Amino acid sequence: MPQVNRKLADRIAERGFSQAELAHQVNMEIEILTAKPGNVTDSDVRRWLRGETRWPQDRIRLCLERVLSAPAEDLGFVPRRKSSGSPETDAVRRRTLLAAASGSVLAVGTSDAGDYGGPGIRLGVNDVRRFHQDYVSVLRRDQAGRGTREVESLAVELASRIQSALAASCATTRVQDMLYRLAAEVTSSAAFASIDASAPLRARAHLGQALTFAGLSRDSEAMYHVWDHMTLASSQRENHAEAVAGAEVLKRSPIARRDPLYASLGHMRSANGLAQLRRRSEALRALADAERAFARAADQQRPEWVGFYDNSEVDALSSFVWTALGDHGRAEYCLHRTLAAIPEMRVRNRALYTAHLALSQAKQDDMELACATGRQAYSMLPPSSGSRRTANTLAATRRVLVASGSKAPAVTEWIEESGRWI
Repeated sequence: MPQVNRKLADRIAERGFSQAELAHQVNMEIEILTAKPGNVTDSDVRRWLRGETRWPQDRIRLCLERVLSAPAEDLGFVPRRKSSGSPETDAVRRRTLLAAASGSVLAVGTSDAGDYGGPGIRLGVNDVRRFHQDYVSVLRRDQAGRGTREVESLAVELASRIQSALAASCATTRVQDMLYRLAAEVTSSAAFASIDASAPLRARAHLGQALTFAGLSRDSEAMYHVWDHMTLASSQRENHAEAVAGAEVLKRSPIARRDPLYASLGHMRSANGLAQLRRRSEALRALADAERAFARAADQQRPEWVGFYDNSEVDALSSFVWTALGDHGRAEYCLHRTLAAIPEMRVRNRALYTAHLALSQAKQDDMELACATGRQAYSMLPPSSGSRRTANTLAATRRVLVASGSKAPAVTEWIEESGRWI
């Protein structure tokens, strides 16, 4: 009977990795080691944690040790002595892998640890990994609601550093493609911070640059990332016809044809735009297509940015469709499901969807409940979050409450209180 690997769980928690992030970091180390992308997924991480995999493959184990800075035994893994050979044999294998890792690093990157390029410097996968770690830090700040302007500024600065390194150094075509892809993802994150701040024109400026980087990377996932945020910026400017057209680009992209998860998100963006245009039957058909595609999506390694699109997000985006179609009861049901499942680290989204829950309750004349939910949403965000989407949703809730004419003390108190911070 497999036993839960507590040592590994504690180390992962100590390092602050999610399961998907850990898998991605291990894959980055495998790429440095072998010059080929790794294929570790968060499902593999869960098997490690459940004790189903007691001794991972040599290259995976070595790379996991490098990511978590601890020997495999200290991470709760148990060597397969009979199948793997003697301890001396294991040591030889380990030295062989370490030598291979050292050779790979020297082959693909000769810069110092803190140097991201310059005249005569050859950029390599190791440099990509360090830039990528900075990108993950930006994403974590974004999820935690640390401030839209801070996230936007950090993303712009990181994209500029990547661009400068590319301009001042030399690199193989493969490394150039990886860096351009990363630049596209980073700049798209700057655009999303602008969207969260309700600044769609600023977002479009970022996305124009991201589109160039994505084209230079020749990567369909990077291009999809940019177009996904294009549809959001169009929706925020209330150009829903343009948003629907953008969703068509998503659905027809190469990555959507290969991966049902991306197809699902494209259908979901289409459903939201069609619902805003009051094209009810088409919106519901697109929503059903999104749900079917999501059910077919395999559990596999994907870029960090699309990690938000899980079961909780499917319910949240579905609630937007039902809200636009006037079915506020069904929207509320979806939002309760979202809030029951959304990861705790997604502070910004939890506050946003709690605000939408307050709005759906207000539109069903549950005024006092809407006030309590709205107050809860406001308390979730740090004061410097700058999330205008959440504030605007709470402002819409307040307008519904004012229009109701309710004189209930809880309602009048919340109207007065919220007027100071919306």
